[in-house]
Amino acid sequence: MGNQSKFAEKVVASYNPKGAFIFLGAGLLDGEVIAAAKVNLALKMMNRHGLIAGATGTGKTRTLQLIAEQLSDAGVPVFLLDVKGDLSGLHQPGESNPALVERGEALEWPFVPSGFPVELFSLSGKVGNPMRLTVEDFGPVMLGRILELNDTQTGVLAAVFKYADDTKLPLVDFADLKKLISYLTDGPGAAEIKDSYGRISSSTAGTILRKLVALEQQGVSDIFGEKEFDINDLFGRVDGRGVISLLNISDIQDQPILFSTFLLSLLAQLFKSLPEVGDLDKPKLVFFFEEAHLLFKDAPKAFLTQVEQIVRLIRSKGVGVFFCTQAPTDIPESVLGQLGNRVQHALRAFTPNDAEALRKTVKTYPHSEFYEIDRVLTSLGTGQALITVLNDKGIPTEVVATHLIPPRAVMGPVDDPTYQQLVKASSMYTKYHESVDRRSAAEILAEKIQIQTERVEKEESEQQRSKSRGGRKSTRQTPLEAAQKAATTTLAREGTKLLARLANGLLAAMFRKRR
Repeated sequence: MGNQSKFAEKVVASYNPKGAFIFLGAGLLDGEVIAAAKVNLALKMMNRHGLIAGATGTGKTRTLQLIAEQLSDAGVPVFLLDVKGDLSGLHQPGESNPALVERGEALEWPFVPSGFPVELFSLSGKVGNPMRLTVEDFGPVMLGRILELNDTQTGVLAAVFKYADDTKLPLVDFADLKKLISYLTDGPGAAEIKDSYGRISSSTAGTILRKLVALEQQGVSDIFGEKEFDINDLFGRVDGRGVISLLNISDIQDQPILFSTFLLSLLAQLFKSLPEVGDLDKPKLVFFFEEAHLLFKDAPKAFLTQVEQIVRLIRSKGVGVFFCTQAPTDIPESVLGQLGNRVQHALRAFTPNDAEALRKTVKTYPHSEFYEIDRVLTSLGTGQALITVLNDKGIPTEVVATHLIPPRAVMGPVDDPTYQQLVKASSMYTKYHESVDRRSAAEILAEKIQIQTERVEKEESEQQRSKSRGGRKSTRQTPLEAAQKAATTTLAREGTKLLARLANGLLAAMFRKRR
């Protein structure tokens, strides 16, 4: 009993923030829930980012849900990636059952069902309101990532984007980008960019164009266009509660690089547009990045550098980012080191790779006088996690195996009629449902090429007429030419008469002599 008291005292001292907080659960010691050892996460530390990790089926998604619910209660908007399409139940209050009642009693936290305001989005527009970005805002590095370009090809793409920016050519969708690449490779723009931007080889341009066409054929190119998603729509509140925005990707799960890169581009937009705010009492927005390992798998160096920079700097804009994945080793060390709040569900050690991941994970935790970390990590049950967060002063808290509280909303999707009603009744439906096709790079370049073609044809026509005039001799005479011709004719006529008279005279003389 003394050990439990000591444990409870240490946990309370470590997890007792002065301001608003999120209640995660109570500590576990020797398999028993110690209700007095309450584990809290200070709202003001949520922008120090976090990690939620654990093997499949250990409760990561429900942990996301319970944190999102309490953030909403505190008036903090939330963005969640809905991988399987089963988080829409956040809109409806959950139903009590004996298991939930028992868990609530063990934690001294009564289960009170509640629903929350949600917005439903989709990249394809098929399972939610469309969430689009323009090609130019997506940028060459992230576009190169989803097209799986190498460094050279990404560099060429960057040059194309730079030319578009310098010449005020809006790159809205793939049609704009394809037209511009063709224009700069084989069209009139090839000579124009040679000195300032460098020549684009036909092979490189062909590779980029083929990959753009391949992505179009997969039916996901519609995410690039207008109306472009306004990131201010992520900051909604209803009756004082923060809106939980869900991006449903259940219809494009086979495009992991696409949706993970799209999420990063949203973060980049937030970083560019939000002002510096320093430390706030609570974050302006918390962004949950589920299936985070897909973001980093086989990513090129330039892309990883951009991720690291965004994560490092965006907290000063009041935005918290939580990465959710199976193991901490899925996250690069440069990013992992910036995640101050850790919720680690059970890890399994069925294979040598699992055992190695477990060993590396254990090394990331401080020493605990109450636990053997490796044994705890492999013995946690569903809805339990090993937790350490940052306290008010930014110091890591005591490591605690925690029995987590359950979500209060439905833990699953709403029925289809309700889902469709939520989509169409939203103001986002009116705002984003219809796409817009404004005058952009494709139209501007088509007009430019048409003008250039007409000018070349005119010049060629004039040259042809000039050559035709130069090939015929004129029969018209000037006055001088006419006088010269008349004089020549007269002289020739008079000369002939004179020669005739001389000849007659000579012949007559000759005949007279003979006589």
